[in-house]
Amino acid sequence: MRAALARAAGLVAVLTVAGLLPWLSGKDPALSLLRARSAEQEPTPEALAAIRADLGLDAGPLGLLGRWAGGLLRGDLGTSWVSGTDILPSVTAGLQVSLALMGAALTVALAVGCAFAAPVLVRGRGTSGALAAVLAATPEFLLSLGLLIVTGVWLGLFPTSGWAGPQHLVLPALALGVPAGALLGRLVADALPAVLDERWVELWRGAGVRRTHIVAAAVRRVLPPLVPQFGMVAVGLTGGAVAVETVFAIPGLGRTALGAAKSQDLPLLQGTVLALLALGLLTGALAAAVRRGLLGPALRDAGLTLPAARPARVPPAVPLLLGTVLVAVVGWGLLREPYAIDTAARLAAPSAAHPLGTDALGRDVLARLGHGAASTVGTAAAVCLLGYLLALTLGFLPNLASGLADIANAVPPVVAGILVAAATGPGTGAAALAVTLVSWPPLAAHAAALTQEIRASGFLMAQRAMGASPLWILGRHVLPSVAAPVARHAVLRLPGIALALASLGFLGLGAQPPSPEWGLLLDESADYVERAPVAALAPAVALALLAALAVSLSGTTPRRARTRSVPLRRKATRVAV
Repeated sequence: MRAALARAAGLVAVLTVAGLLPWLSGKDPALSLLRARSAEQEPTPEALAAIRADLGLDAGPLGLLGRWAGGLLRGDLGTSWVSGTDILPSVTAGLQVSLALMGAALTVALAVGCAFAAPVLVRGRGTSGALAAVLAATPEFLLSLGLLIVTGVWLGLFPTSGWAGPQHLVLPALALGVPAGALLGRLVADALPAVLDERWVELWRGAGVRRTHIVAAAVRRVLPPLVPQFGMVAVGLTGGAVAVETVFAIPGLGRTALGAAKSQDLPLLQGTVLALLALGLLTGALAAAVRRGLLGPALRDAGLTLPAARPARVPPAVPLLLGTVLVAVVGWGLLREPYAIDTAARLAAPSAAHPLGTDALGRDVLARLGHGAASTVGTAAAVCLLGYLLALTLGFLPNLASGLADIANAVPPVVAGILVAAATGPGTGAAALAVTLVSWPPLAAHAAALTQEIRASGFLMAQRAMGASPLWILGRHVLPSVAAPVARHAVLRLPGIALALASLGFLGLGAQPPSPEWGLLLDESADYVERAPVAALAPAVALALLAALAVSLSGTTPRRARTRSVPLRRKATRVAV
């Protein structure tokens, strides 16, 4: 019941904020609609008054919301303020396209995830995860442009734009599925080693059980805490694919929502947001049902033992090398001038004067990369930390967390950025707030799943029977078992947060030109990636190195700290048995 109430409250709040968009921005909705309908028409008082009378804008935001809600109860989403057509067919068409793209991208993601998890199952020990972190940090729109240029333009293997058949699915599905699959594969690979070292695996091997049966059981043991992540990734592939849909000119739901928000077409915006939220709720309910089916009666009967996360140990030389490279590049760039314009050296190739070349205005790319490091990494790290703390807090309220997470996860960062910028104005702070509001759900869902399982363990039941206080159990057993896996998950999402901030900057909702923020560097170089690939790849490589550094640092925990919980875990297993 609490989860249902949380979902209902979140649904109403998001739709209300979307309906108040013109009034939050302080702009005259009639003027915005006039420009969207006809940019050449003069905004005379008579023309604006006619629009207000036609659409009933004089009734105010609450009156419009009430009228829209009344129509919704009758199955009527209203009429577009810009085109004058019914909303329902447009939303349905966009949803069908987005679902098809989601299915193809999710297939790619599962294949990539299996490729990263398979070595752990074969060797029985974890990996550093650096490659997965690099792929997860690959900007989707940059990957889209690379696939479009190489396979679409140069090789002519696939269509480069449009939506007319299965062949149009291949490139956008790869662009969306590869980073998502790397993230999911890393999460599974991070949890598998501890399961493979459990006592039952040794007993099964001694009893002659087939290796395939042991592998299947290990995967089933790992999946329950991660099933909500699969659901959230699926929703993100639908509503969060705005950049990819834009590159390939795909008429999906995310792109439709973005266009409606820009033109302040409120009925269309509310219809698309409602469809995204409904998809998020449906996917969240399906993921919860799958998770309950995997756990069976153990969740109810306190028959669980949560495997201790044990990431692979990374040699200290790896993060040291990665950190040295990043610091050297950033330090070298800080010694150079990032704003000096030289039109005679536009899009210059790397040289002694410009080691990473120049951009479209002749500015030194190395200098801009170095000067943009502080704002890019600092803002992304702050957002990641806030999301992590919020996830831990809500994770101990699983019903509330799951309800709110389903709603927040269904809102694309771009739409959240538009709504926040309308209330506060564009800027780095507005972009950071918007990304924070939508970046915590995967972490909270992960924390909530882990919390539910450890609370249902037989070991904690024994602790309660022995008189242990709830606060002691929370601080000594529950929090340590939840905080570490969620922290590694948060670190893996750090580059993605930086990219979300970058996408908002590209839309004019975040850092503004001529700021050397890495996201802006990516967006500014996207149009000439074929002519000056080094300038476009430099910030992407920097983000990939940042991701690899973050993941490798999470695996360099001292051995003593990593083995301290082993006797406790063995004791927990004996008590549970």
